[in-house]
Amino acid sequence: MRAVESEAGARDVIRPMDSTRTIRLRWLHSTVQDVTHQLAGRRLSSAGLHVWRPAINAYRCEHCIRVCVDLAGVDRADIDLTIAEQRLSIRGVRDVPEPSGEEERHAMQMIAMEIDYGPFEREVRLPDEVDVEKVRAEQKNGLLWIHLPLRES
Repeated sequence: MRAVESEAGARDVIRPMDSTRTIRLRWLHSTVQDVTHQLAGRRLSSAGLHVWRPAINAYRCEHCIRVCVDLAGVDRADIDLTIAEQRLSIRGVRDVPEPSGEEERHAMQMIAMEIDYGPFEREVRLPDEVDVEKVRAEQKNGLLWIHLPLRES
């Protein structure tokens, strides 16, 4: 313990950090992480949940537009593609990526959580000349490729 004089001339006592307080802070931090982890696994109503935007690359080729959407870990059944009024809408949901199998049965502590999860939505403006009747999509290696043919002039 040591005394330090403050700007007002009063003497403040500086104490080393109490080890009990340190343990309580660690316990509180761990508990908050556990609660966050448990809440992350539950789907909340769409009104109260953050909607994330997957990254895209879009290319205009001679006869088509190709859109690549980064959707690693999203099942094909959880993706909804809609084309209306010269807009391509991509919506869906990605579950929280967590360990499974043997690892799942043991208590876990979250160390980092940077991968977006939950509902997602992305819109891409399309030119008038896209032939919406011939659009097709395929999912490969975690990427969704959307092929949008252009109408022949």
